[in-house]
Amino acid sequence: MRVSKTGNTTKLKILIVGAEAAPYATVGGFASVLAYLSKELKNLGHDVRIFIPKFGFIDEEEYKIETCVTGLKVPTDDEKNSELICNVKCTEDSDGVITYLLENKEYYEKRANVYSYVDDPTRFALLSRGALEFIRTGEFVPDVIHTNDWHTGLLANYLKTSYRKDPVLQDIATVFTIHNLRFQGNFDHKNVSELDYDDGKSAVSSFFSPRLNHLNFMRRGILYNDAVNTVSRTYSREILTPEYGEGLDKLLLEVKGKVFGIVNGLDYEEFNPATDNLIEKNYDIDSLEKRAVNKTALQREFDLPADEEALLFGFVGRLDYQKGIDLMINTLRHVFPDYNVQFVQVGGGDGGLTQMLKDLRDEFPDQVGIHPYSNFTLPRLVFAGSDSILYPSRFEPCGIVQIEAMRYGAIPIVRKVGGLADTVQNFDTLKREGNGFVFRNFNEYSLFGQIARAFELFKNKEVWTKLQKNAMESDYSWKHSAKEYEKLYDRAITFKLKDNPHVQKVESRFF
Repeated sequence: MRVSKTGNTTKLKILIVGAEAAPYATVGGFASVLAYLSKELKNLGHDVRIFIPKFGFIDEEEYKIETCVTGLKVPTDDEKNSELICNVKCTEDSDGVITYLLENKEYYEKRANVYSYVDDPTRFALLSRGALEFIRTGEFVPDVIHTNDWHTGLLANYLKTSYRKDPVLQDIATVFTIHNLRFQGNFDHKNVSELDYDDGKSAVSSFFSPRLNHLNFMRRGILYNDAVNTVSRTYSREILTPEYGEGLDKLLLEVKGKVFGIVNGLDYEEFNPATDNLIEKNYDIDSLEKRAVNKTALQREFDLPADEEALLFGFVGRLDYQKGIDLMINTLRHVFPDYNVQFVQVGGGDGGLTQMLKDLRDEFPDQVGIHPYSNFTLPRLVFAGSDSILYPSRFEPCGIVQIEAMRYGAIPIVRKVGGLADTVQNFDTLKREGNGFVFRNFNEYSLFGQIARAFELFKNKEVWTKLQKNAMESDYSWKHSAKEYEKLYDRAITFKLKDNPHVQKVESRFF
């Protein structure tokens, strides 16, 4: 909240800008983050709105989308094609959150997907500059612009260079959220040549310049925003090291005074085993015995033997080496011969990892069930029917699956990194404290040890029930996270007013 000269607190006007936002466009996890965060900020009394591209697959009739700005001229800095003409459309959801959609036929309407085009840098430079030009119309002038990941990394860069003296924009503070530092733009940032290296201090290339494809949007987002955050506190510290910093660790160390960590939250109304209609049998913390119905349904779904005594592991998420899928598969191969355990998986991704899962299923058909494709309903049954969820990530900015699993009483087995370290506490058998199983080293021995420990504790139904209740009582709702974002916005405004020394200085050569 902003504090006025009289000492009274006032609500903020916040514009959240991103490449996607649920339910309109959902590919990655941060689409849900934008939706849930905006909802909770709205509940706290702030005027929060979202700005995303108007992709062609978004149904205007379904969401009752209307046009609010026509003929928006977005400068391109190109001599031959000096501007792109866009429209801005808008819709309001049931929570009262308004979403603006930037419409452009060539770069959004004609595209079947959100990402993975050779001109993605142009598409997202258009999004960043389009948002600023939209604000200049006066339709909605925020106190804070909250940008997300590399796609919007240029927005603050434009704001502090091309628009630094604009009377409408010059007083707006900016926040930049790093959801995953690994993705920095449409290039290989780890093997970039010296000729193509971007230090972030040069002028932003025109929309149609080949040089734009070599700009590090993530670096520029870190440099020019008033405040920066990651989606967990541990990850905000990890990225200051070469191991997790993806080549930006030295920069992040230099500006660490404006870098913070806020754990992503969960919508506890939507993810509620007592009311969820996507699971076989509803239950709550006082009726955990009913979970057995969901376990049987999950085993039936994946053609596994119905065995209540088998310890059933689950994995939900994209198949990516980041998630430690290879470690999980290799470890389970040692577990299956001697332990009465089963394993189910939901989520698509890397072809090599998919083949590894298929080989594991073929080797242990009575213990393994896989669904290596995206699915938006089956994960709920996995959470409600699994006894435990595996998440042995190499690195994990936040992770939301472990929080969803705990909400449904499935016990997480995780590596102590990033958001996993912030949300899962190792269970102390004697004190009966903790909500999961945690290991440190990324190797088969460490993961095997926690699986074996879970297997033994699972036999003691009294202890296991206590562990389940601990997990279900863990509170990682968006209500808490939204209040942390309130504080972050306040810091950004303060930094803006004090001429933040951690923000890249603007030099006259840009103009």
